[in-house]
Amino acid sequence: MTSLYPKKIAGKTYYYLREMARVDGKPKMVSERYLGSAAEIAAAIDARDAAIMPERTRRLAFGDVAAVWGMLQRLDLAGIVDGLVGARRADAGASVGTYLALATLNRVVDPCSKLAFADWWTGTAADRFTKIPARVLDHRRFWDAMHAVTTPELAEIEQRVSARMIEVFGLDTTALALDMTNFATYLDTADPHAPVAQRGKAKQKRADLRLVGLGLVVTRDGGIPLLSHTYPGNKPDVTQFTTMIDTLRARHAHLGGDPAAVTVVFDAGQNSVANFAHLAETGLRFVGSVPPSDCPDLLALPAKARRPVDTNRFDQLTALDTRREVYGQARRVVLTHSPSLHTAQARGFAQTLAKAEARLSVLADTLARGRTRRSAAKVTAEIDQIVKDPWVKRVLAWQLSGDTPAQYRLAWQVDEQAHATLAEEIFGKRVLVTDRDDWPVAEVVAAYRSQSEAEFGFRQLKDPDVVSFSPMHHWTEHNIRVHTQTCVLALMVAHLMRRQAERAGLHLSVRAILNHLASIGETVLIHPSTGGRPKARRMLTETSTIQQHLMDIFELPRWAPRS
Repeated sequence: MTSLYPKKIAGKTYYYLREMARVDGKPKMVSERYLGSAAEIAAAIDARDAAIMPERTRRLAFGDVAAVWGMLQRLDLAGIVDGLVGARRADAGASVGTYLALATLNRVVDPCSKLAFADWWTGTAADRFTKIPARVLDHRRFWDAMHAVTTPELAEIEQRVSARMIEVFGLDTTALALDMTNFATYLDTADPHAPVAQRGKAKQKRADLRLVGLGLVVTRDGGIPLLSHTYPGNKPDVTQFTTMIDTLRARHAHLGGDPAAVTVVFDAGQNSVANFAHLAETGLRFVGSVPPSDCPDLLALPAKARRPVDTNRFDQLTALDTRREVYGQARRVVLTHSPSLHTAQARGFAQTLAKAEARLSVLADTLARGRTRRSAAKVTAEIDQIVKDPWVKRVLAWQLSGDTPAQYRLAWQVDEQAHATLAEEIFGKRVLVTDRDDWPVAEVVAAYRSQSEAEFGFRQLKDPDVVSFSPMHHWTEHNIRVHTQTCVLALMVAHLMRRQAERAGLHLSVRAILNHLASIGETVLIHPSTGGRPKARRMLTETSTIQQHLMDIFELPRWAPRS
């Protein structure tokens, strides 16, 4: 047993550390160690604490950066790029593939300009485990790397990365969703250097800005992009369909696959006689949709004509499986009715109708004051604009009375019977069209619903914080195309991470995954110098249960500090 023992010498107390033990059955002191006076012990403890306590600390981003870097290595993105463009230049700090991989990494976790990249990099722990110092990350080196890749090489890079993803992650390519959107840019209207950025129908409601169009083909399993197509923002989506289908067919043939084994899913925005004919020529199979309003004969059928689809997979969904002519050919069509969609459409229509009535009320009040100078034709035109929605037109009747502007009066009413008929006829219904005659209805429905994976990918690219298309600090045609490809690569990585977490039992969004990972920081403890450079010790921050699970999923310990 060890104990502290005081001794008084010349009236002063000194302390010793004694160790007692039994020797031959009797207690005996086996060792004694001099500690000093109380003041000396206190000084020694203070000195020890000073040696242990760091002089300062620094927190670095670790979890999100390390997880994305690990995914990029599994995809071998840098190696694929370098295999196409060649070895790095002698005056470059890193290879072209490495610069594009780093741009992709930043685009996933914290999008910033290339000018700000080096500063962002110094706030992460990535220089430790990537061995890439901030001094080689000057923005001009990134631009050099972007200029080193040609447009045909961008397509080849995407094809090789897609093949790598299919091989490494076992992606299912039998059903693929195709969709298109556009992104607003802040390029000067008169700038002639980027023909790909044009004014068009802006899906972000920014008609005042130039747009870049982007089409994606994504997997049904996880929404992983396998193909992208960048096009001028003034081109309608329907005109780009054949280009994307041809590229998809060529890439699938390159992998040695049977086109009949691939089913492409798309929405009604791609519909045309020419597109359906072209799709048939490629040999690819399809599941699409037709606007319900184009099929009044199907909508008129009673509810008893529909049958439950699959109560386990699609609660309360009913469907009618039949054939009819669609875009010049007899095709299989499936009319479905979803109670949840019915409720959502009824709620949305109620809001639309309420807005129209509110605008009519404002106009009626204006006319009642007798101060308008507009002609009856102009007032009627304004009313037509207010009730232009086809569904509103069906249920809302209005009357404009009076012979002179001062006498004009507006009245309206909602026809409840027409409202009920509209709900019975339209709400909750979709009309699917397919050449998959061998598939059960449930599989056709499941394939069509995978279209949401492509839509989710576009929403992710429009997230301002992670995996974001914006900000885009480029104004030349080539750099915009490289930037867009980098964003698609970032979406690939992000959705692969979401898919991997999902398969490990974590049902989280991309943003939630990255937020949890970003909370796993690396702390650097910097101790006072005793001659020479200050000594630094690194360690990870404390993790929650979810964060620890993510560390295991993405193998973060391999990138963690050793001391």
